[in-house]
Amino acid sequence: MTTDETSLGATIRAWRDRLSPAAAGLPVARVRRAAGLRREELADLAGVSVDYVVRLEQGRASRPSAQVTAALARALQLDRAERDHLYRLAGLQPPHDGVISDHIPPGMQRVLSRLGDTPVAVFAADWRLLWWNRGWAALLGNPSVLAPEERSLACSRFPVPSDSRCLAAWPVISENAEATDRAIVADLRRASARYPEDARLSTLIRRRLDGNPRFAQLWHAGVVGGHVEDRKTIRHPTVGDITVDCDVLSDSDTDLKIVIYTAVPGSEDETKLDLARVAGATAPVSTP
Repeated sequence: MTTDETSLGATIRAWRDRLSPAAAGLPVARVRRAAGLRREELADLAGVSVDYVVRLEQGRASRPSAQVTAALARALQLDRAERDHLYRLAGLQPPHDGVISDHIPPGMQRVLSRLGDTPVAVFAADWRLLWWNRGWAALLGNPSVLAPEERSLACSRFPVPSDSRCLAAWPVISENAEATDRAIVADLRRASARYPEDARLSTLIRRRLDGNPRFAQLWHAGVVGGHVEDRKTIRHPTVGDITVDCDVLSDSDTDLKIVIYTAVPGSEDETKLDLARVAGATAPVSTP
């Protein structure tokens, strides 16, 4: 086997060729030359330019950043061993135990693709937004206008002066804001014990403790726990107030959190949710 066949570019190309558009949650055209993803499709899923994908595959770029490497691993639906191999080919150390993982496993990605236009997003253990679908962007606003480090629910709920911008787009009113705030802080405390070497998490917590009295008060209460379901009203700029149920599903292995918004079947809120999806039909899907 030649060196070229084991290079970063060749490996990305092989993984792209094996992933079908349907498996990636993309519409399938009637006529395609290849069964796998096109370069532009991979670029769109990973949030990079087509030119950059071309340069990677041709070997003219060989040192993607950790952020881009993580995005490619998610877009290509790599398992953990493949993800680690991609990191090493990029000259990076793979994420290790004690550090939060932003990798969304292939099985979870398949489940997400089957939820259709239901507003859904995936958050990391520190409540950084990693992935969202078009329904989420249509309901809550487009997160891609923010830098990845600004897509944080914890920063949105507990802002500090050093934060540039926060995740929230449209106003979201929780029926039990106290319980939501307590749950987020308790969840971060649990994550701090599980990921003691994660600099991103420790920085997030330290800045909240120093700059947000409410966060500090809840943190010092010492509660440990996870996020719970909630009912929220979203003040959508086009269709008005929409009341939805918010459910959080957590993966015990990775601490990834799937957040799903649904409305009561047959209700006025369900109609408004459908209208919001139509109004946001051109909203972009997730870009890491």
